[in-house]
Amino acid sequence: MKTVALNSAAGRWLLVSTILATAMAFIDATGLNVVLPSLQESLHANATNLFWVLNGYLLMVGSFILIGGALGDKLGRKKIFMTGIFIFIIGSACCGFAGTVIQLVCFRILQGIGGAMMIPGSLSMISSSIEPKQRGKAIGIWSAFTTVCTMGGPILGGALADAGLWRYFFFINIPLGIISLVMLFFKVSESREAGDEKLDLWGAGTLVLSLALLTFGFLRIPEKGLHNTGVYLALIIGLFFLFLYIVIERKGKHPMMPLNLFSSRVFSGANLLTFFLYAGLGASMLFLSLNFIQVQGYSQFEAGLTFLPFTILMVFISGFAGSLSDKYGARFFLIAGPVITGIGQLLLSGVHQTNGAHEYFSTFLPGVAVLGFGMSITVAPLTTTVMTAVSDHHAGVASGINNAMTRISGLFANAVFGALAILFFSNALQHQINNSTLDENKKAMVMAQASNLGNATTPPALAKEAAFIQESYHESFITAYANIMRICAGLSFFAAIMTVVFIKNNTVKKEKDQFVST
Repeated sequence: MKTVALNSAAGRWLLVSTILATAMAFIDATGLNVVLPSLQESLHANATNLFWVLNGYLLMVGSFILIGGALGDKLGRKKIFMTGIFIFIIGSACCGFAGTVIQLVCFRILQGIGGAMMIPGSLSMISSSIEPKQRGKAIGIWSAFTTVCTMGGPILGGALADAGLWRYFFFINIPLGIISLVMLFFKVSESREAGDEKLDLWGAGTLVLSLALLTFGFLRIPEKGLHNTGVYLALIIGLFFLFLYIVIERKGKHPMMPLNLFSSRVFSGANLLTFFLYAGLGASMLFLSLNFIQVQGYSQFEAGLTFLPFTILMVFISGFAGSLSDKYGARFFLIAGPVITGIGQLLLSGVHQTNGAHEYFSTFLPGVAVLGFGMSITVAPLTTTVMTAVSDHHAGVASGINNAMTRISGLFANAVFGALAILFFSNALQHQINNSTLDENKKAMVMAQASNLGNATTPPALAKEAAFIQESYHESFITAYANIMRICAGLSFFAAIMTVVFIKNNTVKKEKDQFVST
């Protein structure tokens, strides 16, 4: 397929349109967390309702994202990308007008279907359309701007929430999507590989069932616990359908996901790196946000602003790191970046109770800056490594797999770290109150709030001991937060080990050439 230069008119239109479209999904993914309190009050939602406002979307993205990438490769990347954008716009508009929380959950599911078709399309279009020597730089620019949107989402969401305008958080997607559709329709050529257009319907259906059940099982762990029968059944049946999917893909004549992609050490290693790095990043960002708002006393808008240094570093460094990885290879960046990210997480784990947002610069900022620098030199080289480890013919599938890995790692982090946080919090709280003068009945009342973590409130019957109890809740959360951040650092260091084991600069091109010839 014919490629274009990044600095050409066609290259610029392609990059801008894909960034604008993908921005919708990334803003939506991160900013909604800080909008939830306003949304809850407006729609009279309970905690379970809010859980599914977030995870109904994740369920659809996790289930359909690989299919979205494969459809792009077979039917046309631009066509599927634009279809996903259109569905996402409709879903966003419906979310903004939702009159009940049940309606909102349904419309979030519609958004998720659009997102699954849209998210892998952006990278697959860039990878298959931009000249090979400039793909790292293009992906670096894409990564920088999409990360700005990722980190800018909480700032925007916090500002709208504080102003009582939570519905506009969904409406902002509409102009972004329409502008992107117009650019794509008039200025961007179709990206499509000649070859088999037959769809692997049995494989697609089996994969959807597998990912949906696995995703559902992971999402239920924080709510129901690790020993719930429904959780076990969902995970076991999901694994069965995953095994069945592998059998179908191995024997089928028109596989949706060629399994020989994973015979590439580079491709497999880069996806393992993605899983561990983003599991740690997702958990650390989640618990850092909870710490800011629930324990440190930051407002929603202030909590959003705390990630601004991360965003600034991504803007100025990511594209440059992508260019350097094009020139010198990605291996150095994929070792140094996760290690530096882990150091940042360790720095953040050492911050205890502060006196509010005015102490941010002397407490949290160093860790956030180091974390941001580590990710800034990792994201573009990692994405480029994934997309250049396979032939252009499989660009959509490769992007879908890597994006699925990112989201599955996030689900894993939410489930496992959510359960661990309650365990750490409960143990720390038990230690706090064991050394107090509270009787056993009062201790039980205090412990009953443990599942709320930093949002735990003093039982009304214990008003006299409120100061001690609230301090115990905060100290226990900080203990849990510190433990989680250290585990996240360990995952980042393990991600660097994946590079050492699997990724060598001189093997990337050789393995890609092997795929081209098969």
